[in-house]
Amino acid sequence: MNLVLFDLDNTLLAGDSDFAWAQFLIGKGVLDREVQEARNIEFLEQYKAGTLDIFEFLDFQLAPLSRHPRARLDAWHAEFMDISVRPMITERARELVESHLDSDALVAVVTATNAFVTGPIVREFGIPHLVATIPAHNDGAFTGKPRGVPAFKAGKIERVDAWLESLGLHFGSFERAWFYSDSHNDLPLLKRVSNPVAVDPDDSLRAHALAQGWPIISLR
Repeated sequence: MNLVLFDLDNTLLAGDSDFAWAQFLIGKGVLDREVQEARNIEFLEQYKAGTLDIFEFLDFQLAPLSRHPRARLDAWHAEFMDISVRPMITERARELVESHLDSDALVAVVTATNAFVTGPIVREFGIPHLVATIPAHNDGAFTGKPRGVPAFKAGKIERVDAWLESLGLHFGSFERAWFYSDSHNDLPLLKRVSNPVAVDPDDSLRAHALAQGWPIISLR
């Protein structure tokens, strides 16, 4: 059996669902444009530079979830899927996912973006498993804080290890393991698998992939 892991933002998606969700809420007037848009852009630039404080970012990202009832959030997310997400899904991305699903591999998305935002996106691809940052909740309401280790940088390895263990598996259970990513932030997990693939990579990951002889592909 093989293992196939996908990053989501700027990998399977031709864009960033984290950034797009905040921009969507700003567009609806849920978040204040003057204050929140500048912070959203700042966090995106920090991510690209590899300087992001994940907990500071999660305070920003998860706070809106704690201020609204789940039914309203779900309705907004359905609108978000139509307006923002589906236009970011390319045919190449769908075809790549389907090829791995058809091979009977164990397939998952591994993303730092929280599970509320990414769950419906992963289901749109037909991918059965999601390893993501988990937003904490209490009696069904989000608290605005993460639960456990965020699935970011080396945290992705920790969360994947825990997920595989819950299935009675580990990395050694697989003949081959792929991880597809666009970002140098994912180098820890890319180095862990037998088949790392750089997808429309940032400059830092592109340089590393070229030096290591890793495949570089585009899904755009």
